[in-house]
Amino acid sequence: MNLGIEADFYRWKPAAALRISGEDSPSFLQGQFTNDLHKQGIGGAVYGLWLNQKGKVLADSFVLKIAAQEFWVVSYFSPAAVIRERLEAYVIADDVVIEDLTEEMAGLTVFGQAAPADWVPAGGQSFLGRRTQGLQAEIIFPVSAEAAMGAKLAGATLLAPLEVERRRIAAEIPAVPADIGSADLPNEGGLETDAISYTKGCYLGQEVMARLKSMGKVRRQLVRVRGEGTLPGLPALLFQGGRKAGELRSAAPEGAGWIGLALVSLLQVQRADGLSLAAQGAPTIAFFETS
Repeated sequence: MNLGIEADFYRWKPAAALRISGEDSPSFLQGQFTNDLHKQGIGGAVYGLWLNQKGKVLADSFVLKIAAQEFWVVSYFSPAAVIRERLEAYVIADDVVIEDLTEEMAGLTVFGQAAPADWVPAGGQSFLGRRTQGLQAEIIFPVSAEAAMGAKLAGATLLAPLEVERRRIAAEIPAVPADIGSADLPNEGGLETDAISYTKGCYLGQEVMARLKSMGKVRRQLVRVRGEGTLPGLPALLFQGGRKAGELRSAAPEGAGWIGLALVSLLQVQRADGLSLAAQGAPTIAFFETS
């Protein structure tokens, strides 16, 4: 079965693909992950974060439930070594086995429609992704099946990495750790809506998340910006009125310029005044209008 030629595709390599198994794996992961895995059925996937004790973002991932005591942890950008180190630090007397499958796996994104079941090779999995606000299906599969998957894509539109990055930025979806990382809180990137459960009970970093929820706003925010000219090197310091205002974390070409995501100070920045790449430079970066 071939998908419609109007669908867009993207071939990618997971930054992390870990298999977590063992009798204690369900309770162990529930106590480490920021989102609720107890409502997850077999075959389901949940997006969330791995925090440190201060509530800062070490990594993000999808957690796929393969069987009652088997899970896959898959991430677009967060390295497997970071997630594995974070998990192994808290395996004490738990019956939990962590295996790194990253080098053995490849990925395919199908934009605009679900992936047919016969597109998932033996040893692979599929789940709904979060590269844009629209529907997209992710398929991860053994690298040994790459030739067969490539044959299915004959004549299809394959997107370049910068176009996929542009779509992500346009949808204001943070990449972890590029946009929100180990010095940042989930709420600064707007991740509390999709990645945090405030009702699931304890997990590492949960007390910080609860305090943030009760106290309200953070002092910095990831915002979408547009700039003129060629792409700047990343990350790039941003200035307003001669003072540091934040940092451009990601960017991709769009039209004659580029769009990006920047982490800026909410206390010092005036949206109408724009931003500069140099302390004494003219403003060449504008904020998108808020909806």
